[in-house]
Amino acid sequence: MQVLDNILIKMTDFLFGPYMLVVFFGTGLYLTIRTKGIQFRKFGLAMRTMFSRKQRDDSDGEIRSFWALASALSSCIGVANIAGVAAALAVGGPGAVFWMWVAALLGMATKYCEITLALYTREKDENGVWHGGAMYLLKNGFKKQNPITKFLAGFFAVATTFVGLVSCNMLQTNTVVSSLSPYNVNPYLIGIIFAVLCGIVIIGGVKRLGRVTSILTPTMGCIYVLAALVILVLNADGIIPGLKLIVTSAFTGTAAVGGFSGAAVSFAIRQGVARGIMSNEAGIGSSAMIHATATVKYPCEQGIFGILEVFFDTIVVCTMTALVIISTGVWSSGETSAALSGLAFSTGLPGEWGNIIVIVCTILFVFSTLLGWSWYAETGVTFLFGDKAILPFRFVWCLCAFLGAIVDIDIVWHAADTVNGLMAIPNLISLWIFAGTAVKLTNEYFSKDKSPLARR
Repeated sequence: MQVLDNILIKMTDFLFGPYMLVVFFGTGLYLTIRTKGIQFRKFGLAMRTMFSRKQRDDSDGEIRSFWALASALSSCIGVANIAGVAAALAVGGPGAVFWMWVAALLGMATKYCEITLALYTREKDENGVWHGGAMYLLKNGFKKQNPITKFLAGFFAVATTFVGLVSCNMLQTNTVVSSLSPYNVNPYLIGIIFAVLCGIVIIGGVKRLGRVTSILTPTMGCIYVLAALVILVLNADGIIPGLKLIVTSAFTGTAAVGGFSGAAVSFAIRQGVARGIMSNEAGIGSSAMIHATATVKYPCEQGIFGILEVFFDTIVVCTMTALVIISTGVWSSGETSAALSGLAFSTGLPGEWGNIIVIVCTILFVFSTLLGWSWYAETGVTFLFGDKAILPFRFVWCLCAFLGAIVDIDIVWHAADTVNGLMAIPNLISLWIFAGTAVKLTNEYFSKDKSPLARR
């Protein structure tokens, strides 16, 4: 088991190492160039569209565009925003945050193209429910199927299901148990609560999922951001120096200070890009599956919501976490991951409020991830086995939420990280193959004014 564990760690290091990060980074840059900076040109349109209540009468889909965005954010705004950012800071220094921003800005174009192509090639199952994503792009994007594309589509579906059940289900409830361990909360109780709550939502289908996340996501985001803002106001004199430290460290590296051992520029880049990708999932291909259910007529109408998804996840939430850690001065304490974020919030807020906020947000983030990823995994199962497997899978999902709280799954963590990296490969390949299609759809939609939104 130890040998297997070491192999998985090495594979994960490669999949999120320098070579693959160049591919992620390069894909975002390539798609930014091909779409002429769609994320910058249409950012204002995306914001206005998010607040628009207009719904086309001739649209087809399952849930509202905003519900799809909220569901996607519910899956990517998670523990990575608390622990992942802290881990990048702890080992890569403040400069890692700058490279996280750069990766996010390019990732907006990646996410836009993922969603646009998912809408373009989505299909209905036997119950009339829409499904889309990299597996359907590889299936429906070519005029003729071939063994390679069939394998890649099937592999993506299998990887999505595995990552969903393990990394974004069992490991999530396991994280809650760990965070509540000082309070001696019964793990069985935690498992039962999460299993029941998940069942109430997901057994009702994607429409109930969309309704719940449209309320849950803004609520949990506001709680976290408001708590972070309070800390930043109380430590306002550390904000500007913190921002300067982020920018200068990005190009000069960070010297050893306190419990921080120092980091070179190359290591800061690697940590920033890797943690950014793990947080906003641009290039992984996950959130395109829920966006593919949106009620829109033209793919680009929903594609622009991908720009906002990355923006809120990384530019807003991750940045708030980073500034809290830096402005409170704990970034060089030697702590890492969730412990570092917890130290920052407990230092920045009086009494026990810091710990309470971190625990509450962790629970909410975990629950939202369970909901969002349930649809991704279900999409993978539907692709592989058809809609007859949907209802049994939903019960399996709830069971795994319970098991994650009560079993020791350390080695599965590394397996999930490895498969998560492997999951990106078919998606990235499909993006390069169909980049021209995404560009064509973009040019046609915005040049012919097919929607009143396109003229804004």
